[in-house]
Amino acid sequence: MEGRCYCFRIIWLVVIIIGMGFMFALVEASDGDADPMYRTCVEECEKTGTLGDISIPNCGTSTDGISNLSWYMQEPLYISWKEWNCRSDFRYYCMIRREQELRKLGLRPVKYHGKWPFIRISAFQEPVSAALSAMNLFVQFNGWLTFFFLLYYKLPLRPQTSRTYYEYTGLWHIYGFLSMNAWFWSAIFHSRDFELSEKLHCSSTVALIGYSLILTILRTFSVKNGASRVMVSAPLLAFLTTHILYLNFCELDYGLNMKVSVAMGVAQILLWGAWAFVTHHPSSFKLCTVLIGGSLGMLLDYYDFPPYKGYFDAHALWHAITIPLTFLWWSFIKDDAEFRTTTITKKMM
Repeated sequence: MEGRCYCFRIIWLVVIIIGMGFMFALVEASDGDADPMYRTCVEECEKTGTLGDISIPNCGTSTDGISNLSWYMQEPLYISWKEWNCRSDFRYYCMIRREQELRKLGLRPVKYHGKWPFIRISAFQEPVSAALSAMNLFVQFNGWLTFFFLLYYKLPLRPQTSRTYYEYTGLWHIYGFLSMNAWFWSAIFHSRDFELSEKLHCSSTVALIGYSLILTILRTFSVKNGASRVMVSAPLLAFLTTHILYLNFCELDYGLNMKVSVAMGVAQILLWGAWAFVTHHPSSFKLCTVLIGGSLGMLLDYYDFPPYKGYFDAHALWHAITIPLTFLWWSFIKDDAEFRTTTITKKMM
């Protein structure tokens, strides 16, 4: 009992810190792209197709009678399709040059177009975050696969229908697919940031968070009846669908999306924390560890810091934290499936 009280107090403390940080944190402007020297650099590059002694392939102006055409009109179609275009290259090299100048002056890095100045590796804009997203994808797949084998090959099935005794099997399968989808698009987005990858990343992430809230409500309140599940899920699914459509077809509002995601995330933490406190689930410790670790990880999105050596920022650290937490989370889900299956089969004897 003391352990559950301690866990619940820590969760409440972290949630309060998150709430205070969210209420009083100021939105940082993208100072870098407002810098006159940076803007001048980009404008000069767009006119000449070069940056000092750096010449970007396919971005130089022509001298065979069409020199009056802008560089973007001469850009090959396959480069435009890949979105690895001249404008992004010039912005990148101007950003790196400006950051070198700021470093010599002893000034801290600033954001450009809403993002920290990361150093590319080959075609990867944020190589560490991309790699960690791919690792999270693998961990999610491994967790879901072991969950599947546990239910259908290790635990007993209902003799009449060959279905599982665990009442939340289908819900966790959907959760697994949404998680893998979210981490897949996270890896794509951190590899190459363009409009489509940005929207798919935001949409898949908020879809996962929204569905996780629905699943949290159904599990913590033990909603097992199909009609009751529909009544609980329908309003939240309608809100979630409307929000995703707004982001994709009206305005990709980061502030609004952050507020919605934080509200749903905090609601899940409180519900799972209260459930762990009032129940005697054998894996409450695993759940509390995930909740505390996830809560502390959420703080990294508010108290952001520049990338260390141009590679490892707060968001990448959050991705690193989620890897062991995901192992523990799927372990709790499997324990819950075993616990419920054992409880139900004992009652039937």
